[in-house]
Amino acid sequence: MTKLKMLNSYKEENDLLEHYIKAQFDGKSELEILEAGCGRNWPLRLNEIKYKLTGVDLDQEALRYRISVTEDLDEAILGDLRIVDLGTRKFDVIYNSFVLEHVDSAALVLENFSHWLKPGGLLILKMPDRHTVFGFITNITPFWFHVAYYKYILGRKNAGKPGFGPYPTYYDRIVSRHGIQGFCKSHNFTISEERGLCTYGLENSMRTQLVRIIAFAVSAFSFGSLPWKHNNLTYVIKKEKVPNGQE
Repeated sequence: MTKLKMLNSYKEENDLLEHYIKAQFDGKSELEILEAGCGRNWPLRLNEIKYKLTGVDLDQEALRYRISVTEDLDEAILGDLRIVDLGTRKFDVIYNSFVLEHVDSAALVLENFSHWLKPGGLLILKMPDRHTVFGFITNITPFWFHVAYYKYILGRKNAGKPGFGPYPTYYDRIVSRHGIQGFCKSHNFTISEERGLCTYGLENSMRTQLVRIIAFAVSAFSFGSLPWKHNNLTYVIKKEKVPNGQE
């Protein structure tokens, strides 16, 4: 597997994704964008282009906040990404951020993305990599530990309440570099960008220094089989056009 190219900041990540989405607008009067697992806010700035933003989420409280407070969705749908019916070849862009790790049978969601996306469309994925120190620790620790980490270490006082993360994790095998690369090969997708991000490397507080020490130690104990230099993955994936419109 090739060496993973790293992102150095959230801004760099957002700039990269915004660049690809704006390029997708070329020649179109409006983009149809699906935010699959929309949560409470939309992080990208696309003021230069015209687009319709559809949001789908299973968390009713988060969706209610998005509708009544953030107010940036053109259409809001309460539904499970594994079973909700959004038609076929409808969207120019599908944006899915830190959702797949929370889905039992995440491959079903990716199958739906393949159906919902127009040929030539973009699939943007952000997710943790299950085959890292971060993914390993998340997998073996109970959910109450995740809530406590968010609340007392990250300082998110609403952690675990309706409408707020963290959410239970499943970490299906597809939530990894191997998993996404395999899916793309079997579904006529081309990976335009595959980037890593180390969230505990973006600042130099005592907390992040401690996290880095722990991550390095676990990686060393695994003889390097669990990487520690990244915990998240960011993908820009293009659905190729097929002759005669066949998928």
